[in-house]
Amino acid sequence: MGLTNTQYNEIMRDYYRQQLKNQQELSERRQEIYQRFPEFHELDRRIASESCACARALLLEGTASQDSRVRMENRLKELTEQKTAILTGAGYPADYLDPKYRCPDCQDTGYVGSQKCRCFLQKAIDLLYMQSNLREVLTEENFSRFSLDYYSSSLRDPLTGQTARQTAQRVLDTCRDFVKNFDSVFQNLFLYGDTGLGKTFLSHCIARELIESTHSVLYFSSFRLFELFAQNAFGRGEEAQPELENHIFQCDLLIIDDLGTELTNSFVTSQLFFVLNERILRRKSTLISTNLSLETFAETYSERIFSRISSSYTMLRLIGDDIRIQKKLRGAKTAASPEKSSN
Repeated sequence: MGLTNTQYNEIMRDYYRQQLKNQQELSERRQEIYQRFPEFHELDRRIASESCACARALLLEGTASQDSRVRMENRLKELTEQKTAILTGAGYPADYLDPKYRCPDCQDTGYVGSQKCRCFLQKAIDLLYMQSNLREVLTEENFSRFSLDYYSSSLRDPLTGQTARQTAQRVLDTCRDFVKNFDSVFQNLFLYGDTGLGKTFLSHCIARELIESTHSVLYFSSFRLFELFAQNAFGRGEEAQPELENHIFQCDLLIIDDLGTELTNSFVTSQLFFVLNERILRRKSTLISTNLSLETFAETYSERIFSRISSSYTMLRLIGDDIRIQKKLRGAKTAASPEKSSN
């Protein structure tokens, strides 16, 4: 599971806070009953005393006969029934003084036995969504909403001879396989092609699937990523984040969207190579999307970076007509297309 120690500890602190809240609420309910029914407090005291005596008798062999132990157990049952009668007689539910848990399965510990509870896994997913920068967009952009209808069956790629639709189908299949084999095969993806062809949408599809399986995903536009690097490197502004590099290097999947739209200079080029190389060395997957052609990309970021990408990434090219323009021409008003966001 793609949780860092910091993320894990954050989730466990929430469980600890919930446990304290449960204890406080139970204590308040108990004090309420004690104040209304002083005899209830006395019954609790007697049950505690009888329980200790029963435990001692069970531990010390020969000091109590079977009949004596049965009598003590019956006495405890009788006292407990008296408590229940007081509660129900006053209109309270019989379990009013039982602990109340947000998750009955794990009793707000996060674990059922040695296994993480389903509520823990949901907390992990919610945290990963929040930290991915993609919480809202992924409710709409996912594989179930990807449509091949916007890719032409007549337009052909002169390099491969395949139609735009066949090319999109191959890219879609590769993206699905990337998710399916994520834990067993180390892969990186490089999505390129003209603007408006579904590259960002596909990256969102992948992000959603991985987050839902509790993998850590970070998404940045290229402009925002290098802006953050600059803030950290030069101490500009109040947004410097000392832990940024560690998160970027350690997350299960890093998505760099729209590479090529930022202002490129020697700092950006060096930081890009540093990120790509470091993640390859750590065997952490990266997904890059760009509107640049391969030739322009190599010219923009240097042959060294292009060589690193071409040797370590699966290169996926999309062709066709801008889907957003197609939607406008068709008068489409729904989001059921592979391109809602800028790409």
